[in-house]
Amino acid sequence: MNAWYFLCFLSAVSIFLAFANEYLLRLQTTIAITSGSVVMSLLLMVLIKFSGNEVAESIRQSFEGLNFNLLLLKGMLGFLLFAGALEIDLHLLRKQRWEITIMALASTLISTVLIGYLSYWTLGLFGWHLPLLYCMLFGALISPTDPIAVLAIIKKMRAPENISVQVEGESLFNDGVGLVVFTTIFALAFLGKEPTFSGVVEIFLVDAVGGIVFGIVLAGIAHWLICRTSDSSIELLITLCIPTAGYALANVLEISGPLAMVVSGIVIGNVTRTVGFSEHSQQTLSHFWHTVDAFLNALLFLLIGLMLVIMPVTWAQVGLGMLMIPLVLLARFISVALPYIGFRRYRKYDAHSIKILTWGGLRGGLALAMAASIPEGRLMVNGVDCHTLLLIMTYVVVIFSIVVQGSTIGPMIEKSIQAAKTNRI
Repeated sequence: MNAWYFLCFLSAVSIFLAFANEYLLRLQTTIAITSGSVVMSLLLMVLIKFSGNEVAESIRQSFEGLNFNLLLLKGMLGFLLFAGALEIDLHLLRKQRWEITIMALASTLISTVLIGYLSYWTLGLFGWHLPLLYCMLFGALISPTDPIAVLAIIKKMRAPENISVQVEGESLFNDGVGLVVFTTIFALAFLGKEPTFSGVVEIFLVDAVGGIVFGIVLAGIAHWLICRTSDSSIELLITLCIPTAGYALANVLEISGPLAMVVSGIVIGNVTRTVGFSEHSQQTLSHFWHTVDAFLNALLFLLIGLMLVIMPVTWAQVGLGMLMIPLVLLARFISVALPYIGFRRYRKYDAHSIKILTWGGLRGGLALAMAASIPEGRLMVNGVDCHTLLLIMTYVVVIFSIVVQGSTIGPMIEKSIQAAKTNRI
């Protein structure tokens, strides 16, 4: 089946699952679509294994033809980050700018190192001697919380403002930071870069600072153009150029496209929206990007669930993935709790903040895309390609994160909401 036709059919399936969920299960859409697609994958695998079903096999082959890494990292991610950043309130973001900055930078780095060493020790304990640099690579790809999954849950639950801003701001920025950290370690592992302190810092700064500056430039150009047209269609098309041509150019320049999209989205959503758009155009802008966001979210999480079909899964590898779940949660807890020791010296916070930020730190398609980008055939561990091992471990953590953590975060947020109401009274 043609890859484009396959994507078109998957789009229809994802929308149907979202529609059916609204009337049947009534779960959060992200959780429902991911769970449904995992069930579909398992049924598909059974059909292929026991009946040799030609339709099921053709679907599997079509899915294999999709380059998930290219589709998400080089395509969908730009739209999803830009759409999410458009809704960030800059005024509220400024109130917690230091918390968000520290957590996006320090917490991501702390988590990367902790997961790297913990996974290295744990895998070695069970006879899987994966080099430390590859374990650090796993730590880098699994540490950033996925803004696509996180924002969907937080908006649905209507979390208290202070927690909502922290979760949304951190997830958007640590996404870009995490990609930069992953790219840096990837360059050391596979591109022959020298692991010197100055070399690592140079790679990190060029990618991160370059992405932020480029995002400001993109937003500035778009702002100037939007303020000089009164055609609402042209205004929308100009915003559409940012996650398309702008994101592509950032990738060509080898700077952080995700950080560029977040910065551009915040500027357009907070400055240009009020200055360059009429009241009617502001509503059109919101509706348009909400629709794009909802559609791509549905498609992305269907693809995440269906990835199970093409992976050479064994029980041993699934077991290793299960071992990674508590390690990732522990690293997330420590990396969040440590900055809060300092934060609480200067400001009061919700008593449930650390628990919500830990359990609500969902992983999603970004982690899988980074894992899928690891080259094949470079290293074998116990007869298993390192690429396959890291991908399956990542997949297990992501599915647990979305389905289990995502479906059980509600009571924590509800307690926080009730505590906020009590404090107001």
